Amino acid sequence: MFTNFFYALRRKKVPVSITEWMALIDALSRGFAFSSLDTFYYLARSILVKSEGYFDQYDSAFEEYFGGIETSERFRDEVLEWLKYPVNRIELTENEVPQLGGGFDYLTKTHQQKMMEMRERRDGEASSFDSYDVDPERIRFGGTSIYKSALQVAKERKFRNYRSDVVLDVRSFQTALKRLRRLSRIGPEDELDLDATIDHTCKNAGDLEFKWRRARKNAVKLLLFMDVGGSMSPYAKLCGRLFSAAHAATHFKDFKYYYFHNCIYDSVFEDIERNEFTNTSHLLNTLDSDYKVIFLGDACMGDEELTMKYGAIYYYERNEVPGIVWFQRISDHFKRVVWLNPEDLSEWNHPTIKMIRRIFPMFELTLEGLDAAISMLIARY
Repeated sequence: MFTNFFYALRRKKVPVSITEWMALIDALSRGFAFSSLDTFYYLARSILVKSEGYFDQYDSAFEEYFGGIETSERFRDEVLEWLKYPVNRIELTENEVPQLGGGFDYLTKTHQQKMMEMRERRDGEASSFDSYDVDPERIRFGGTSIYKSALQVAKERKFRNYRSDVVLDVRSFQTALKRLRRLSRIGPEDELDLDATIDHTCKNAGDLEFKWRRARKNAVKLLLFMDVGGSMSPYAKLCGRLFSAAHAATHFKDFKYYYFHNCIYDSVFEDIERNEFTNTSHLLNTLDSDYKVIFLGDACMGDEELTMKYGAIYYYERNEVPGIVWFQRISDHFKRVVWLNPEDLSEWNHPTIKMIRRIFPMFELTLEGLDAAISMLIARY
């Protein structure tokens, strides 16, 4: 059932799995679509589409597959008769309206022509229609309908901007960060290896011999550097969501986070409000190179802040080493580092952004950008 719709979704790059497709078929077999194309549109989207980022492709595939549905000649003639004599109209149920299908545009034009003819027949007489052209039998001939068919919604494709500009929430970040998981057998041998136990017990002619192994645990360690204040203030809520998602995650072997303003120098802050900081060199000397590192910032600052000795904007911060050198040292030490920039891509022509992009791969803080950044972090060395 609807097998070609499945392939239409795949052609449009909607990641539909067989499991999800079978769930949809099961829902249809239980009658959850209520024989309505409108209901089917939302039912299928809720089951098959994992993220708002794919709404546009889903609408495109839906229009491609269902847009050619033709109306039966008998039903079309009945609707035309209703348009000619609206007072003696045929009552259409909510389930019958979507069946207009491919004949909708033709019927709409005919409807408009009949409206003109009716208005000409009035010959200046007082109209029984209100401002929305509704007759006493409540047939609406004008105004705006609050109801739309599934095909109209699909053609409108009002979710196009969700592909890259959707507002990211904590759940979006949590879903993305879960992809960082990499299970490895670490720690003490305190997990029963059932297969090995059975094998050795059989070899011992039934004499029970337990075998143990290390448990599979997530070995990923995450290090987060966050730019705060100044030009990052408009993005405080967005960055807070990313931090909340990472902080609440329980699947990392280790999670560390630090703050900085504009650029990293001799130290980074553990608590920037209380001015508690740690030495950057100490971090590089104590943290293993296998940490996954994420920078979060707009990378936009004065050139001297990034490239000059004593370029820090704070009077009491006398940086002996330019910030760009510290960025390079971090890049050299850790194997996987990415930079997430909340600024729009059109703003990335700033000189300091260009310099930082030569050191770190930079991605927009959008659904697509976050997905690409995570893919780079988990790529094989």
